[in-house]
Amino acid sequence: MAAGDTSVGPGAHARPMLLQGRWERMFSSVKPYENQRYASLKKECQRRKQLFEDPLFPANDDSLFYKSRIQGIQWKRPKEICDDPHLFVDGISSHDLHQGQVGNCWFVAACSSLASRESLWQKVIPDWKEQEWNSEKPDSYVGIFHFQFWRFGQWLDVVIDDRLPTLHNQLIYCHSNSRNEFWCALVEKAYAKLSGCYEALDGGNTADALVDFTGGVSEPIDLTEGDYIADEAKRNVLFERVLKVHNRGGLISCSIKAMSAADMEARLACGLVKGHAYAVTDVRKVRLGHGLLSFFKSEKLDMIRMRNPWGEREWNGPWSDTSEEWQKVSKSEREKMGMTVEDDGEFWMTFEDFCKYFTDIIKCRLINTSYLSIHKTWEEAVLRGAWTRNSDPLKNRCGGCINHKDTFLQNPQYVFDVKKTEDEVLISIQQKPKRTSRKEGKGENLAIGFDIHKVELNRNYRMHTLQQKVASSIYINSRSVFLRTDLKEGRYVIIPTTFDPGHVGEFLLRVFTDVPSDCRELTLDEPPHTCWSGMCGYPQVVSQIHVLAAAGLKNQDSQGGADPYVIIKCEGQKVRSPVKKNTVSPEFDIKGLFYRKKPGQPIIVQIWNHNLISDEFLGQVVLKGDPSDRQSVHTLHLQDKGNRRSNDLPGTIALRLLSSNTLTNV
Repeated sequence: MAAGDTSVGPGAHARPMLLQGRWERMFSSVKPYENQRYASLKKECQRRKQLFEDPLFPANDDSLFYKSRIQGIQWKRPKEICDDPHLFVDGISSHDLHQGQVGNCWFVAACSSLASRESLWQKVIPDWKEQEWNSEKPDSYVGIFHFQFWRFGQWLDVVIDDRLPTLHNQLIYCHSNSRNEFWCALVEKAYAKLSGCYEALDGGNTADALVDFTGGVSEPIDLTEGDYIADEAKRNVLFERVLKVHNRGGLISCSIKAMSAADMEARLACGLVKGHAYAVTDVRKVRLGHGLLSFFKSEKLDMIRMRNPWGEREWNGPWSDTSEEWQKVSKSEREKMGMTVEDDGEFWMTFEDFCKYFTDIIKCRLINTSYLSIHKTWEEAVLRGAWTRNSDPLKNRCGGCINHKDTFLQNPQYVFDVKKTEDEVLISIQQKPKRTSRKEGKGENLAIGFDIHKVELNRNYRMHTLQQKVASSIYINSRSVFLRTDLKEGRYVIIPTTFDPGHVGEFLLRVFTDVPSDCRELTLDEPPHTCWSGMCGYPQVVSQIHVLAAAGLKNQDSQGGADPYVIIKCEGQKVRSPVKKNTVSPEFDIKGLFYRKKPGQPIIVQIWNHNLISDEFLGQVVLKGDPSDRQSVHTLHLQDKGNRRSNDLPGTIALRLLSSNTLTNV
């Protein structure tokens, strides 16, 4: 194939996507894995006129197993397996792949999804034209390839040689329909190298591979627990979300949970296989009917297409390949859907049947952070952290989940702001992968998760007492945990934890919001002592003011409402709440936190009405904030600013005040 020829090869739009891929890589840092640089290694092999042999992933049992064995394996280069090897034969397709002897249907399913996304596979398989065998320049080939995977917040460039494990001259792991097509076998080898060995790919997690291929975030959904088959409205919402992920370039996988070892890969009467990962290759609303009637009638069916990595054994229920239901769909619609009648492992189902039989679905979202996009743009905060052990409770950072109340708040803490009235927030925590080695065996994931607590609007130091928990992820021994939640305007603290205390490890926290969240780690327990502390004074008391609500405020308009907000003032600092619309009895539920150098000075809580031109004062209360005052909730009449009688202004305010002489008590 000539260098400028784009008429053949993977995809109909290879050249524009290739240029886009190069443009993206120009501005994204890719780190050479184990410091092996593809270009310089290839150049050196060409200079010496020898085929590359990777010293870091040798052609022996160390690269295959950490405990198992298969006798008689021979490592062969593609030219020893067939006469005319290629990366791609007739393009790249989800139909190319077949699972081998290692139990990595999860990885093959992820590859099937990847193959359907040109912009994504060209990131994983960079410079594919340059890496392809060139019959016009046979001497330029030196048996070296490189592939890119996203790991722990970084794109890694993984170099391999082309020696592949075979038995009786057949590839024993992932292989293609075409005997001379090798892209999937080579990608699998690079992924096995990154994971430690081929056996490390036995029984993995599709969600992890989808993230490694995209740099996105995976959201697992339990279809049984969510009872989507019984709740049609809930099922319709899920379909729209799955459709949106698919239409925006995300990757999707699904499976049927196996409840026992005997269940694993057991075939059901309907043709589906338990404990087996399927790639979702299409999601669409299918138009029913024929001719013009189908457009006027506009009846559509929610449908989903999947592929079995085995390349055979399909669903045999309604809308299966030879099902009579297909007579309801016009020929042109079937062609648009790519409908084929072959035992190729790919099949369609209605989304209702899908929710009836499948138990789990994984949506890997590509989080769009480009301001040039026509789709929703997310603001991303990425922070690296660690659970570390220390005998000092104020320095220990591995306190376990909230079940361990004495140590829970010793975990790392991250504060972020929701700046809209309400915002959809996506949060992902990923623990650093444990690399497999023959000596240590397969690395096990820690059970991890996180809680989100609503805190004071001005908190800048670590939490020392539990505050209102507003959301929580599941806890699971997965590499990553994801949560999507809607939060109201305010400040929040994320506490990532291991399930049990005392476990150590590194993690990556990613927070996505509609507007910048200013997410950062809280590292200090209290205001730091500085050289100015002696001259300016150091805080002696900490006070938390929790304004719960107000009632009976003065009417401000003809409809009998107001737009009130709260200001809390203390020693020259102030905290302002969001505005509550059209109410004289607002529920505020906001907090302020003050480290007080002059405990004798009062804390003032004011209520104002928001107007277009000038805001109006509605009343205030003055608090001493004495640590000895233990009354839990105060309900106080609003006063004017001049200390006139307490009933001068209409309305009351309910608040809670907590003060302590120990700065790490709040």
